[in-house]
Amino acid sequence: MKNIVFAIVGLAMACNSSQKPVLETAQDSVQETSSISFAETITEAELKEHLYTYASDEFEGRETGKPGQKKAVEYLKSEYTKLGIPAAKDNGVYFQDVPLEINQLPTGSVNLNTLEYSLGEHILTFNAANASYKEIVYAGYGIEEDGYSDYEGLDVTGKMVLVKSGEPKKMDGTYKISGTQEKSIWSDLSESLGKRMKLASEKGAKGILYYDAANYSRFKSQFRYRKNNNNEKMELRSKGDQKFDKFFIDTDFAKALFPEIENESTSRTVQVQLEFKISSQNEMVNSENVAAILKGSEKPDEYIIISSHLDHIGVTLDGDVNNGADDDGSGTVAMLEIAEAFKKAADAGKGPKRSIVFLHVTGEEKGLLGSLYYTDFEPIFPLNQTVANLNIDMIGRIDPKREGDRNYVYLIGSDKLSTDLHQLSEEVNKRYTNLELDYTYNDENDPNRFYYRSDHYNFAKNTIPIIFYFNGTHNDYHRPGDTPDKINYDLLMNRTKLIFHTAWEVANRDRKVVADKVSK
Repeated sequence: MKNIVFAIVGLAMACNSSQKPVLETAQDSVQETSSISFAETITEAELKEHLYTYASDEFEGRETGKPGQKKAVEYLKSEYTKLGIPAAKDNGVYFQDVPLEINQLPTGSVNLNTLEYSLGEHILTFNAANASYKEIVYAGYGIEEDGYSDYEGLDVTGKMVLVKSGEPKKMDGTYKISGTQEKSIWSDLSESLGKRMKLASEKGAKGILYYDAANYSRFKSQFRYRKNNNNEKMELRSKGDQKFDKFFIDTDFAKALFPEIENESTSRTVQVQLEFKISSQNEMVNSENVAAILKGSEKPDEYIIISSHLDHIGVTLDGDVNNGADDDGSGTVAMLEIAEAFKKAADAGKGPKRSIVFLHVTGEEKGLLGSLYYTDFEPIFPLNQTVANLNIDMIGRIDPKREGDRNYVYLIGSDKLSTDLHQLSEEVNKRYTNLELDYTYNDENDPNRFYYRSDHYNFAKNTIPIIFYFNGTHNDYHRPGDTPDKINYDLLMNRTKLIFHTAWEVANRDRKVVADKVSK
């Protein structure tokens, strides 16, 4: 699991539900029995055998782009080949190349009209940028949703866009987006900044200047930390025609660009002389997602994606291997066992109605990069035909801070987007596994912000219903002590069976789960 950092991408949510249970009672007893029988193929012994290999010293902590990570993807490819589950890509290749780069903190300056600003004071960016503009487009709050658009009548193709934080209000003081006194997600930094950037990029803009007086100090603190610690950051590598410049500006710079920015929300073109002279030395990195698919028997063009991250944090400076048995070896081997159970069902003529995609993503520890590449750059299967994502990240241990039954699992996000999926999950657990489903970290005010810290988030921000399965952190989190001998294999098996049964139900019910709780 990724360490918590200040994220600059985001999206959606809401909470709790009160509708009726959604398991289909018409499901006959034969199908239910077959689900149970195939779940029994998920065993402690096989999970343990996989994990003692996958989280061994031989795999060198599976750091993204390093030799150990290459061994990990080859292991996964070999296991899917043995199972007879084909590659997800049409060319029969299990690997989805994820282009990455290690980004050094850039240096340089920005000229605005007659003034020169050194990078790091009134304007910040974390990537190289070299471009000149004779005009920018002020797009107000940079919002477009449900009949409201700051981009109406604007052509921002090839231009730099200036937007500010917040959202518009009506004359009576209510918010235009929600229609009430309640703010929408456009006022939440974690949820909205990525949406603003993605929207500007989709409109054809070459970059964005983001003004947020309340949070500029947070961006600046991150910039200073990286500068003072010579901190490198791995990111997705942009192709030339995909490069999108992102700048964070303070009040002085914003008012120098557009003096009326605080009080004016009407979009317009602004004449300026703006030149960016910012450089950075980056190192290219190659890495891979691994994807396999079991095609659906009746609805093959609807997809359930089961995911976990294949990477970990590598070797310490002292040479100790961070084996990552729990993080996320446990999720990885759980997926292999789930895949085997579904394949045995298919071989017996009881395969899933919808397609099951087994997606092992790279670069989670570097910032959810493999899943970000899959969702935002190269989906192997269309996102609008992706029914749900069940994400598994750390399900082999017990949270030492937790009190209660050891036979538990934390669920995060199941009720954020879909009433269907949440209630289905609850009913599946009651019917088959009877674990204690703990929603402690599902709280919107959870200071750990786990909802934003694993790969499901990149699906959720694209309005795909998700469930994140998690056991909580422990003293061996991101340390060499996270080894296979400390895994509770009975709990790992029970949690894996819950996920299998949930995926089975999502794949075989007549109605697909619906995202009915997308926040405005």
